[in-house]
Amino acid sequence: MTGLHFTGMLQLYLDTVNRTVAEPLLRTGLFAGVTTNPSLLRRAGLSWAELPAFHSWAVGHGARDVFFQAVGGSAEDLARSGRELAAIGPRVVVKVPATRAGVEAAASLVRDGVPVLLTAVYHPAQALVAAAVGARYLAPYVGRMSDNGRPGVEGVAAMVRVLRGTGARAEILAASLRGVEDVVALAEAGVTAFALPPQVAEALLADPLTEQAAADFEEAARELRSTTSKGADS
Repeated sequence: MTGLHFTGMLQLYLDTVNRTVAEPLLRTGLFAGVTTNPSLLRRAGLSWAELPAFHSWAVGHGARDVFFQAVGGSAEDLARSGRELAAIGPRVVVKVPATRAGVEAAASLVRDGVPVLLTAVYHPAQALVAAAVGARYLAPYVGRMSDNGRPGVEGVAAMVRVLRGTGARAEILAASLRGVEDVVALAEAGVTAFALPPQVAEALLADPLTEQAAADFEEAARELRSTTSKGADS
């Protein structure tokens, strides 16, 4: 029950369950997979029973990892839910909240060989918890940290230092990102994995100066082809 994992490599994920939006972005080959949570599923009207079909769709469109979140009011319920999700396919990474019950469930899942992401992380101390429990990833909510008066980028940079200082193998998957500026700042701090909402993913692929340069190149190429064609006719 292990998803593909590429330690030390930049990994970009799409934080969406909207297939219409995700499909053309996955087609670029830029994104390693998709991340989901119950709020996204509810917003899209996607039921729990449809998760296997969504997993198959995502993998069929190039996703190397698909993140599903376990649910339940107790550690036992969360662990049971996580095992059910992991059974969907080998590309599944199970997300559990960084609560006391979630940490206990994460430990149980890790012992079973299930790849785990500890989610809803808000404080650098929780990076220690994720590392100690054997989580593969931890997901700090950067934008929400800032919304609640905590320094988002600075807080995640502290998590990077904590993990480096302990030599832990847990990897930060930055989430709740509001713009490409956050992504760049976090990359400068050493973060190598990002869960991007579609609008941020699109922004990575479009810069007006780049678009203009490409248009200029195409115009020059058309003129060259026209000149070559006239030369051949003469």
